Amino acid sequence: MTTPLHLLHVMSHQSATPPRIGRETRRRVWAFARPYRSLIVGFLGVVTASSVLGVVPPLLFREIIDGAIAEGDRDRLTLLGLLVVGAALAQAVLSFIERWASATVGEGLIFDLRVALFDHVQRLPVTFFTRTQTGALVSRLNNDVIGAQRALTGTLGTVVANAITALTTLVTLFLLEWRITLLAMVLLPMFILPARRVGRTVADITREGMNLNASMNATMTERFNVSGAWLVKLFGRPDDERDGFAGQAGRVRDIGIRNALFSRTFVIALTLLGAIGTAVVYWVGGSLAISDTITIGTLASMGVLVALLYGPLAQLTNARVDVMSAFVSFERVFEVLDAPNPVADAVDAVDPQPVEGHLALHAVAFRYPAANEASVASLETDRAPGEPGRMVLHDLDLDVGPGRMLAVVGPSGSGKSTLAALIPRLYDVTLGSITLDGVDLRALRQDDLRAQIGMVTQDPHLFHDTVGANLRYARPDATDAQLDDACRSARILDVVRALPDGFDTMVGERGYRMSGGEKQRLAIARLLLKDPAIVILDEATSHLDTENEAAVQEALAVALAGRTSIVIAHRLSTVVDADEIVVLDDGRIVERGRHTDLRDAGGLYADLWETLVRDDLAADRHAD
Repeated sequence: MTTPLHLLHVMSHQSATPPRIGRETRRRVWAFARPYRSLIVGFLGVVTASSVLGVVPPLLFREIIDGAIAEGDRDRLTLLGLLVVGAALAQAVLSFIERWASATVGEGLIFDLRVALFDHVQRLPVTFFTRTQTGALVSRLNNDVIGAQRALTGTLGTVVANAITALTTLVTLFLLEWRITLLAMVLLPMFILPARRVGRTVADITREGMNLNASMNATMTERFNVSGAWLVKLFGRPDDERDGFAGQAGRVRDIGIRNALFSRTFVIALTLLGAIGTAVVYWVGGSLAISDTITIGTLASMGVLVALLYGPLAQLTNARVDVMSAFVSFERVFEVLDAPNPVADAVDAVDPQPVEGHLALHAVAFRYPAANEASVASLETDRAPGEPGRMVLHDLDLDVGPGRMLAVVGPSGSGKSTLAALIPRLYDVTLGSITLDGVDLRALRQDDLRAQIGMVTQDPHLFHDTVGANLRYARPDATDAQLDDACRSARILDVVRALPDGFDTMVGERGYRMSGGEKQRLAIARLLLKDPAIVILDEATSHLDTENEAAVQEALAVALAGRTSIVIAHRLSTVVDADEIVVLDDGRIVERGRHTDLRDAGGLYADLWETLVRDDLAADRHAD
């Protein structure tokens, strides 16, 4: 079991040399914004208008001091005052429109990004999920997308607004008095240069914090499901788990404090710098006013404008830090979007309808993909180099006619379940081909292919939902009568009717409120609702007691009738009537034939059969 402390070590190691935020990330963010570009143009126009209005009051103050007050003109004073109020009201309206536009763009873009991410992940091959920590993946889909959302709906809009405000103010200052403006600009590098170093540091801290939060999510996901909770309790490890989690949470705490101190120190420094700059401008401007080079109104106006300049500059410089942190979220989201998908539909993929159910394997060989072919490094606790896996299936040739049953048996690890997974294209063959009615599976659309295949495993999955919702997952438009028929055929209808709320009864996470036999029969009922042409049973009765096995076998007899079937079996008694039995050992077919012939041949199948007989006799003696 991977411990929380090990996860902490790995995440800390991953964050030691983080990549920089690149131009490609910024380009892709802009590409995602393509549908909103007209709204973005409108947003920029509103921001520009608001920024222009922002410099109007200081100019009006100049006229109030140098004109209306100096000349004692009350009417002009009233008019100028009303213009100041009007400018403020107009700016307030534009600010509301600006916020609406930025929120619409940001939320819309994040919606597109979130849906694209979810869609891409669910279409990735099974290998991705076997290598990926669920908690880390969920964190990537939630926390990182939310981080990107905050960047777009808040930070980026603020950056644009402050940039335009600073530029407008600077131009106005220059037109009023170029000498004081040049003096104010001397301080600009002191705003900009520190932001580059602080921004990178905060981005690195943010990335490490995100990795650690994802690691904590992975720990909680593993420990807080039913199986994980049982394991922790049975081994008496709650204290160890708490200490390991505390180590991760403590590091996140330390990162948060460090990030807060960096950000606050930076803001304080910029505020002090702005105050010094304003004081210098007033001192120099005051000297010019004393010598009658500029008017008092001009000095007052420039004082307001300088404050208006340094405020956006400080926010703009600090926003660069926020933007770099936010782009870490985009970077991590794009990393998942870039996860390779080796099992994809061909451009010219076709629909397999109508399906007769004739399956054939031609010289099939298979190896599991290397890490870099099917997963994301940062979503794994420890990723080995991208070396291809060893071949687990070798040169398999099989032919299963429509409506016939092929049984696949063999020792554990011989490749039986791997073979079953190739038929619905959970993986693609490495060499050779598999055909359905003479058409290579890789030439068929995956959704259409899988619509023709029903599969029941030894541990069928039920969602934390009602019995009815789990059954309708196979057929959303199924009527109540169809649910009854499927459950009756699966020998589970009486059990469902006896539940507190019938089909509306919650089954619990992974169906833990149901017994093993009940889950199996619900899975068979779900398969019957799907009505596939091909049925795959992967050790569907291996974990059941004798009573449940008998009930499940009755249900399976209905499910297999008239359908092409592949039955992976550990209990050989369940496949004695198969049309053909193939025996796998180390990924190779070592025997094939009917039950009686294989039993009499004295090979591996006979050995497996003798083991089954001995186990049954021992069980009978124990029962007696």
